[in-house]
Amino acid sequence: MRIDAAVLASAVKIAKEIASETGLRPASIDGLLALKGVIVQDDTLDATAREHAGRDAAILESLAAAFDALARARAGEGAKLAVLLDAQIAEIARLTTAAGAVAVTQPAALREKLRQQIADLVAPGTVSPERLEQEIALLAVRADIREEIDRLAAHVSEAKRLLSSGEAVGRKIDFLAQEFNREANTLCSKSSDIELTRIGLDLKAVIDQFREQAMNVE
Repeated sequence: MRIDAAVLASAVKIAKEIASETGLRPASIDGLLALKGVIVQDDTLDATAREHAGRDAAILESLAAAFDALARARAGEGAKLAVLLDAQIAEIARLTTAAGAVAVTQPAALREKLRQQIADLVAPGTVSPERLEQEIALLAVRADIREEIDRLAAHVSEAKRLLSSGEAVGRKIDFLAQEFNREANTLCSKSSDIELTRIGLDLKAVIDQFREQAMNVE
């Protein structure tokens, strides 16, 4: 709604003239505004409002479409990432099992290695069997990686649980990757077997890949 200034000015002029000629009280503002044509509905403003409403509706529609497209893209990326992370976790589990199998043979290998070294360095009978067994036991304790194997297996189970939870687990996965790497480092440092060292290095490689991908998890 708007006031037609020209019509209002004419009405005011006429009212003044009538008041002057008749001595009557001038017309009040509400009376003037009530005259036909003084207050009019502006079709231009209505058209502008309709245009703005149409624009706003179009913006909301395109925004909703953009959000839907973003959600589909994130879901697709997440599905691909989940497949990749699952494969890496499965590889970590496989290497952990392989390391455990090799670790079982370590005490016997250490015993044989130490016997051979003593045989090469000192005369037979110089080292008593009891002392030899003590040294072998000490080396076996230092090289024991069963604790690391158990923790790696536990981390594998936790990683699977987190990825299947449907929650925002990015920070937890990143922390878990650090724990994986810590155990792999300890395993390599305790290893006295070439095969176990190779498995440890393979573990570190796949754990690094896992951590890189885990950074993309929300």
